[in-house]
Amino acid sequence: MASQAAAAAAAAVSTRANSLSRIFATSTPTVKPPPKHKPKIKRSPTPKPPAAAADTVPVADKKPGKPLGAKPAAEAPASGADHKLPKPLQETLKRLLRQRDPDKLVSEFVEASTLSSRFRDRHRVYEVAVSRLASFGRQDGIEAIIDAQKPFLETATEGFATRLIRLYGRASMPSHAAATFRELPAHHQTTMPFNAVLAAYAEAGEFDALAVAFKEMPVSHPSVAPSVYSYNILIRALCQKPDLAAAVDAVHLMEKNGVTPDVISFNTLLNGFYNLGRMDEAETVWDMLKERNLEPYTKCYNAKLRGLVAEGRIEDAVAVVEMLEKDGPKPDTVSYNELIRGYCNAGRLQDAKKVYDGLIKNEYTPNRGTYETLVPRLLQAGELDCALRYCHDLLTGKGSSRVAVGLLQDVVDALVEASRVEEATKLVTLGRKKYYPRKGLRMPPTTEDNESGAETDEGESISEEKEREVEDEAEK
Repeated sequence: MASQAAAAAAAAVSTRANSLSRIFATSTPTVKPPPKHKPKIKRSPTPKPPAAAADTVPVADKKPGKPLGAKPAAEAPASGADHKLPKPLQETLKRLLRQRDPDKLVSEFVEASTLSSRFRDRHRVYEVAVSRLASFGRQDGIEAIIDAQKPFLETATEGFATRLIRLYGRASMPSHAAATFRELPAHHQTTMPFNAVLAAYAEAGEFDALAVAFKEMPVSHPSVAPSVYSYNILIRALCQKPDLAAAVDAVHLMEKNGVTPDVISFNTLLNGFYNLGRMDEAETVWDMLKERNLEPYTKCYNAKLRGLVAEGRIEDAVAVVEMLEKDGPKPDTVSYNELIRGYCNAGRLQDAKKVYDGLIKNEYTPNRGTYETLVPRLLQAGELDCALRYCHDLLTGKGSSRVAVGLLQDVVDALVEASRVEEATKLVTLGRKKYYPRKGLRMPPTTEDNESGAETDEGESISEEKEREVEDEAEK
């Protein structure tokens, strides 16, 4: 029996030791093409990146003959040139943000970004444009916008180069992100853009390709030196894969290479273990923290609270929060949200409401998670008055963020069904003052006289919210 146990333990150690090497051993990772979005407009087919060579990071080597909206290279301005826009910058930004025709969006964006360095400094307008084109399935348009920025890379900052790669990441085009890195001027092929490539693969869920990039890019680009941030991206990806043994090994690898892990490294591990319900094994991560004299912060304990609540161990979760209140680090809104979730899951709605009241009393700020956990449970329990009060708390400043508009609409519908039309109308009016879209938050058709345009596109509502932020920025 003892010999069998020893053999099993040895096998486990060997498996753990080899897990990371197995991931790095592959040179032909499985790479998913960018997701296909259902096109909403008539367009030409998007060119697909070619398959990667066996010994390289997968990239898109071929470009379309002439990218949508791009000017010929001969017409590109001298790097660093700055010409006057046909209209003031603020007006240009607003026009672009309201542009729903993807072809016009691309051509107008390319023109504005080519003419004005002030325009190129506006980060959010790039994000909104790329997000909208991605929702249309227009990868060719995204590529055209980013290609139009490349003439400025030679004299631009490292941050500008990194931003272009991140845009490809947010559009789920990691192969293009890697290709863009390799096209950068040598002085920009550094750690920050490298991290953006890793993040692009991580966001797309291409974890094998991420591991290959992590292994090969520092070898082929001497200015790339993986930082703690680089390793943290790798650790997070391995936790999502999930390969927790390899994630732990990544900590040892970074230390071997002279990089010191930080609390974020271990918090990422804790989330990985607790999200998979591996509570006992998570204790080894706490031991690793202690061995390195690192003080865990609140987010580490929030990971543990999430794991306890998922297992229905609400009293243990309460004990953790009480310990934090007494000894620190102090719990935050997320900590209390986990207690609220735990009580709601256990059917103890009154206890959940007491936690909420404590948040307000102790001047914590409830957030989206607070309301999206509590309000639906209150409606299910028939506690409409309480649900309405919480909505007023949210809309009058006690809440720190917006909730999904459907949550407010559910309360409005419940009020109307209870013949409390006046209160429902006031809630709709208050919500619209807080910038919830008119077509998203409304009185039910039976109580509104011929209100047109009841249908709305969810993506459009999200875009309107983002655009408003950019318009506010433009007015500063």
